[in-house]
Amino acid sequence: MSDVTRTKRSGGRAGRQNLRTSHEPERDAFITRLIKPYELVSDEGLELIEHNADTVLEEVGIEVRDYPSAIKRFKDAGADVDGTRVRFPRGMCRKIVSATAPSVYTQHARNPINNVQIGGNATVFAPNYGSPFAYDIDNGRRYATIVDFQNFVKLAYMSPRMHHSGGTVCEPVDIPVSKRHLDMVYAHIKYSDKGFMGSVTAGERAQDSVDMARIGFGGDLQDRTVMTSLINASSPLVWDASMLASAEVYALNNQATIITPFILAGAMAPSTSAGVATQTLAEALAGMTFTQLVRPGAPVVLGSFASSMSMQTGAPTFGTPEPAIVLYTMAALARRLGVPFRSGGSLTASKLPDAQAAYESAATLIPTLMAGTNFVLHAAGWLEGGLAIGYEKFILDDDQLGMMATFAKGLDISPNGQALDAIRENPPGNHFLGTAHTLANFESAFYRSTTSDNSSYEQWLEDGGDDAAKRANKIWKERLASYVAPPLDDAIDEELKEFVAKRKSELPDTFG
Repeated sequence: MSDVTRTKRSGGRAGRQNLRTSHEPERDAFITRLIKPYELVSDEGLELIEHNADTVLEEVGIEVRDYPSAIKRFKDAGADVDGTRVRFPRGMCRKIVSATAPSVYTQHARNPINNVQIGGNATVFAPNYGSPFAYDIDNGRRYATIVDFQNFVKLAYMSPRMHHSGGTVCEPVDIPVSKRHLDMVYAHIKYSDKGFMGSVTAGERAQDSVDMARIGFGGDLQDRTVMTSLINASSPLVWDASMLASAEVYALNNQATIITPFILAGAMAPSTSAGVATQTLAEALAGMTFTQLVRPGAPVVLGSFASSMSMQTGAPTFGTPEPAIVLYTMAALARRLGVPFRSGGSLTASKLPDAQAAYESAATLIPTLMAGTNFVLHAAGWLEGGLAIGYEKFILDDDQLGMMATFAKGLDISPNGQALDAIRENPPGNHFLGTAHTLANFESAFYRSTTSDNSSYEQWLEDGGDDAAKRANKIWKERLASYVAPPLDDAIDEELKEFVAKRKSELPDTFG
């Protein structure tokens, strides 16, 4: 076959690359799952975990550090207090949370088409969170900067598969700790119009986030939730002042919080999956109870983050079966409690966007979807156990998110899906390539990957012989080069800049 003939048929190298990037899936604000959650644990098993969690809360209790007002709230609600140790009568936390916490809520975005449902049969994908390092195959691993942060906000905004802008997508370490939350919240508002997360490292930083959101959205926000922010327990069985103060600020302002024990099994919790689930539920129940005591009806999400560990080195491991079992268990417990659930993502211990990263991320992401997870943090970009966010990894993960969205639609049993007319009209032994049914479904029949190469060996070699990481490298650069910011009123932008400048002038530079 001549080069001329091949180019005319396929469009050549440029044409094949275009095929990989131009057929984006139809964009949805969030995934509506049409498949049922996979129930791994029996009702009897779930009841046992609930019983054991109540036992932990009743007998061991929760240590509440440096936040006397939280202790007072718990005591006034009926908890037993011994110094900083708070013990909860059996069933107390469950009763309080079940009575007032919403099962479903809407997080409003600057652009209403990006509003997301959190809870029910909805799944929301949000990017990586909290990494101090950034990685790309050109420059390797390095400390992340505010430019990296802005880049990932832009990439998440441009992705039709990413439903949320996230929060601390990476730590901009070139800005003092005391001030970087201002630049991060501003970037979310400036460079995206999807929902985002506020700062949680101190109560005053949470308040700054609320104040900036008020400027960005207008009004006092008491009538709508525009932030869903991450609140982590200090496992095992400790809630500290910084997290509780931030949770209090958000709850008082009707903003959502994800109450998440962050557990390395075998170190911060027992080494068994049932033990991890028990402790996770106990810690989360205490945290969610606090939000409802601050403001009954404040949106709250039950979060779970559990990793296994290498018993040889003590390092966290990802993509292993045990965390998946915990994930399925906690998702079912959240449904029984009647609150949304957060967990999962595209997690890996790999330092590179390689085969290890691919299979570990898949082994986390598939259970995430199948468990019926409502809010998925770390959906794209995670490397090195969360220490790094990878540009190429972000693009490769993003492609997988599109596959999950397609899978979540389940089996199409409409007349078109059944395809009986096509089978009737096509004689036995004939292919279906030219049938009216195939032509009608040509564009939408199958998911089209933006990163995979499905060409022949010869075509692949002619195109440069790139592996997946190199293809992803080209894609993220192309996307950033074509980025166009969403509209933002000039007066609002100016007011945000003034707020940031004023607060920075009031805060000392601290890097710890």
